[in-house]
Amino acid sequence: MRVLVTGASGGIGRAIARAFAADGAKVAVHYSTRREEAQKTLEDGVIVCGDIADPVQAERIVDEAAAGLGGLDVLVNNAAANTAHPITTSSYEDWTTAWRRVVDVNLLGAANLSYCAAQIMIGQKSGRIINVGSRGAFRGEPDHPAYGASKAGLHALGQSLAVALAPHGISVTSVAPGFVATDRVADRLAGESGEQIRAQSPFGRVAEPEEIAAAVLWLASPEALWASGTVVDLNGASHLR
Repeated sequence: MRVLVTGASGGIGRAIARAFAADGAKVAVHYSTRREEAQKTLEDGVIVCGDIADPVQAERIVDEAAAGLGGLDVLVNNAAANTAHPITTSSYEDWTTAWRRVVDVNLLGAANLSYCAAQIMIGQKSGRIINVGSRGAFRGEPDHPAYGASKAGLHALGQSLAVALAPHGISVTSVAPGFVATDRVADRLAGESGEQIRAQSPFGRVAEPEEIAAAVLWLASPEALWASGTVVDLNGASHLR
């Protein structure tokens, strides 16, 4: 299996890349700015760099990954941007800047990567595209509205592509994690705010990146073909729908 994982220099992306590698897959580790961290993800992985918000770079990322791997069987759209921009306190400039960047990365970037990967997979008559969405698409993100909206769009994109690509043997799915213990949210998980976040789940904790990776690995398996079009909630019963 030949796998491209975007945003794999840390957090959920790193866990996903390592899970696939442990399962015997050849993995391309994508990063935007943190090359040293990307290299730490896998000792023998293919390393690809680029800003997925740029359509030209998105195409190059897929081409370089496929060249390095000798093809492409799985695309994991994990890379994401996020910045706080509450509507009640943000300036209009900060508001518009946040929306542009977050949507460009989280939705348009994933759409362009999916297009480019699909062209390879259609020729093979097989493939998997797996999107890392968010519980926030359903629960709401009052301080990060562009993030919630972009992840909702990502889920909808996945369902549209699932229907379009099924005749070509390609499955498209999404996972929707709640809070995950990564460096990105370490400050929010500290102190009283962390206690409140952990209390959202009846398990009294947040997810580990490896738990998200395990679900993604299964969705890439032959046995998960019939899951195409689904959005898998991975939030420890912190939000039910």
